[in-house]
Amino acid sequence: MSTVEQALAVNSAQRDDRQIDQEFLAEVTNGLSTIQKTLPCKYFYDEKGSQLFEAICETSEYYVTRTECSIYKQYASEMATIIGEKALLLEPGAGSVKKIGMLLEKLVNPVGFVPMDISQEILQESSEILSQQFPHMSIDPIVIDFLNKEQIHKIFSTLPVQPLVNKRVIFFPGSTIGNFDPEDATIFLKQFADNLHVGDGLLIGVDLVKDISILEAAYDDKKGVTAEFNKNLLDRIDNELNATFSAGSFSHRALFNQDKSRIEMHLVSDEEQTVCLNGNRFSFRQHETIHTENSYKYTLDSFSLLAKKAGFQLEKVWTDDKSLFSVYYFTVV
Repeated sequence: MSTVEQALAVNSAQRDDRQIDQEFLAEVTNGLSTIQKTLPCKYFYDEKGSQLFEAICETSEYYVTRTECSIYKQYASEMATIIGEKALLLEPGAGSVKKIGMLLEKLVNPVGFVPMDISQEILQESSEILSQQFPHMSIDPIVIDFLNKEQIHKIFSTLPVQPLVNKRVIFFPGSTIGNFDPEDATIFLKQFADNLHVGDGLLIGVDLVKDISILEAAYDDKKGVTAEFNKNLLDRIDNELNATFSAGSFSHRALFNQDKSRIEMHLVSDEEQTVCLNGNRFSFRQHETIHTENSYKYTLDSFSLLAKKAGFQLEKVWTDDKSLFSVYYFTVV
């Protein structure tokens, strides 16, 4: 058993899947009880939702994934040089292995890779692919809600440090940070800075402000894949929480809120209706919306300032030729 495997074994054994279900129920109930009804976007990614997201990434309108991948393809060697030897990489919310694979190929003597996600199925699949691609590297997946500060602290407190590991680096691609409002994004990044050591790193993908037509098309593709992805959250709530949503009675809407510099995704009730959930009844007016996701867009300067407030110092930023997307490398100070 590898050093990382030993460090994570105790925490994996203590995990309780039922707790995640109860958290799911509580968060959905709370979100539907507010004036502007909301649902937590982290629950998009069950097995079907993850597959739909991969399909979104293949649509012509969704520039995010292919643009970010082009940055790694062009600059992965440079990123690996900055990260250095004997690094341990950790990816909260691990999904597609393509991005991390491009980076791992260029790293010198990496200690290992720890993918972390709330979905055990996705972790198992991605870890098997990476283990085949890098048979001599320690790949140690762990099921965790990376929004849970206590779980994060427990995991990080068991990770190997120097001299076994020269540097621990959080890999957070895909502009997932855009799903948080700026204040929460700062708090979220600070929890990692607080659990890392001075000199440890953060490699993070961030979507940039651009023409509104490009942004809105990316979240409302002509094939309707994003709409299906959005509605799948209602199907998941029905299946896992015994609710009575009917996804067919809701429509998908994506719009850019210029004042807040964010794309908003909503589910719009097509009719007046009532939904039952765990003994509670939630009424919807026709055209009333459930706010399911935000995706904030940043300038290079605005995100650098946000990360600085969280305890990180900018070392390098890479963008594509059209400045659609950015990848930053920060260190803990």
